Amino acid sequence: MFSDIDLSQIVFRKTPESWHPYIKLTRIDRPIGIWLLLMPCLWGIFLADNGLANMNAHTFRLALLFTAGAALMRTAGCIVNDLWDMKLDAAVDRTKTRPLASGEISISRALQILAGLLGLSFLILITLPHMAILLGVLSLFLVGSYPAMKRITWVPQLFLGLTFNWGALMGWAAVTGHLAKPAFMLYIGGIFWTLAYDTIYAHQDKEDDALVGIKSTARLFGDNSKYFVGLFFALSIGFLIKAKYAASPGILTPLLTALFAAQALWQLKSWNMNDPGTCLKIFKSNQVYGLLALLMLAI
Repeated sequence: MFSDIDLSQIVFRKTPESWHPYIKLTRIDRPIGIWLLLMPCLWGIFLADNGLANMNAHTFRLALLFTAGAALMRTAGCIVNDLWDMKLDAAVDRTKTRPLASGEISISRALQILAGLLGLSFLILITLPHMAILLGVLSLFLVGSYPAMKRITWVPQLFLGLTFNWGALMGWAAVTGHLAKPAFMLYIGGIFWTLAYDTIYAHQDKEDDALVGIKSTARLFGDNSKYFVGLFFALSIGFLIKAKYAASPGILTPLLTALFAAQALWQLKSWNMNDPGTCLKIFKSNQVYGLLALLMLAI
């Protein structure tokens, strides 16, 4: 059985066993989700503030606040997703050991933890400018509705992109107090990035998803997935470049763009869509793609 929970990780080995169900529920053992949620936020912050050269105490404070917010909202989103999917997760090999699907944690306990995470996130949100607060409130509709999309549409990865990259708009608005063209370019570039990496991720479950009726771009594109993932990466790179040139292009922009474009090409060449382990490895490598994109946007 291929499970997405690795009990050999240090976070499990160095904590009491009674904590393990909560670590699994909040995905603390898998921080890649926090990175993928945080990167668009930092893209927006640093591009709006004209890069690292202009970084000041205010920019640093915003980066810390968004880092904490991304960690809290990602864990909250995992709980929302598992509450929606607990019956489906129980029918899929990779996810049937998740704590709600397996019964390790009750629904009422999960709701209590969710309320606490959302409360802490709200305390961070209200320290931001009004436009960023409004965008943060609106994001809750995306967070709450995303898990339903895999039941009603073949492109739930698109809705994940709309949700996970909302931080690009919030980060820009937190710095400037308004939205502008580069922020929307970042947002669109992030959406295509998510379509690429989450299609790769979805190939882990395509056989089980077919059995239980879950829709995904992995099932929609099938054997042509590499072509579509390549197209999504190309569009992501294109829109991120447009955002940079619409805001503050630098002399190193072409070189730095080549770095994360090369990383995307490596993903395509290394990805075996029929091997769940490889799918997970390539998916996780998008931490590097996001960081290299941040470097291009921030310099």
